[in-house]
Amino acid sequence: MFKGLFRLTGVVVLVCTTFSTALWAESGARVYTGTVGKTPIVLEVGANGSEGRYFYQKYRGDLVLTGKKEGETLILDEGNPPVEKRKLLPQFRLQPKLDGWSGEWISSQGKSLKVELQPAKLPPYPADALPYLVRLHDKAPYEYLRLQGLKLKQGRTETFMGYTLQWWSEPQTKTEGFEVVSGYTAEARQRINQQLMARLWQGVEGHFGCYVDGRASYYNQTMQPSWMTPSVMSTTLSFEYYCGGAYPNQYNEALNLDTRTGNALTLDDVLWVGQGKPLHFEQSYDYDEPSSESSDAYFDYRSKELAPWLVAQLLKLYPKEMTTTQEGENDCGYNEDDPWQFPDWYFTENGIRLEPSFPHVAAVCRNIGWSVLPYSLVKQHPGGVTLQLP
Repeated sequence: MFKGLFRLTGVVVLVCTTFSTALWAESGARVYTGTVGKTPIVLEVGANGSEGRYFYQKYRGDLVLTGKKEGETLILDEGNPPVEKRKLLPQFRLQPKLDGWSGEWISSQGKSLKVELQPAKLPPYPADALPYLVRLHDKAPYEYLRLQGLKLKQGRTETFMGYTLQWWSEPQTKTEGFEVVSGYTAEARQRINQQLMARLWQGVEGHFGCYVDGRASYYNQTMQPSWMTPSVMSTTLSFEYYCGGAYPNQYNEALNLDTRTGNALTLDDVLWVGQGKPLHFEQSYDYDEPSSESSDAYFDYRSKELAPWLVAQLLKLYPKEMTTTQEGENDCGYNEDDPWQFPDWYFTENGIRLEPSFPHVAAVCRNIGWSVLPYSLVKQHPGGVTLQLP
């Protein structure tokens, strides 16, 4: 169980962010630690100085930076450009030095505080660290530093479909998740819990990254077990957030696992209607490189083979639902291919439930309860992983 790992390390470090921190690393971003006045901060800035972000260690929430250079001086404006052009933004004015930057931070009212920054020195990870900690340390030092000191609080214990679940929460963001503490082999349970805890910390990072003009906005992630058997399990995650822009957003996704190995399952692992060996593309929620099979061939299969096949099967199974216009709304077009190219999905008692993909403006079309492919049909088209399905 992760309970022991948490006690061993003393600090929770497993995290998956909703922001593409890997892009910062690829662009040559540099991470610094230091102070504004006497307050500790962590700052990340791109190689050309045009963009960055930072957080105060006490609060951990991102503050966006937009930069430019005037000679050797790096000027970083804090926050989004104001509607009133005459309104000033807080600003860093930094001069390079041998081991980092020094300068001042000037508030929008003109108050000045001394700034000292040096290249970040990361605390080492323990010898028995989780593999994710190693990747975070090497590929996302900003996130590694953001999470130092955070710990999970143990919550309720419950039984779901005969399996014992232990809930945990991160107190500062109130993000919750669970681990499985009985019902599978110890090795499989460790890998399952590694994935479950990663999603919990994805919610923590989502919260800290969801700041608008320096203030925490609204970000809520909920996790619930939806199906557990000796061979497979599904966990559903729901997201509601507003991090700036015209409208808030809401969507669902699922984590589907092979419980014998603890590995994540893609739809193509379970269902394959194409020719040849099933392709495999798993969306990355950590800092690994994306699958090499995220390619034209994969997109062609999803758009030209899978989606038309799903539409044909669902029209046979649910002709009324697939063709009925929603009352008071525009037609969702369930009988078209586009919504079914990359559907979310999870295991249920009677089959695989598919959730069509729609843009935010058509969010009302996403959550439907009828689109289930029965296991009898799924087993006629097995995917790349051998599974014991009902």
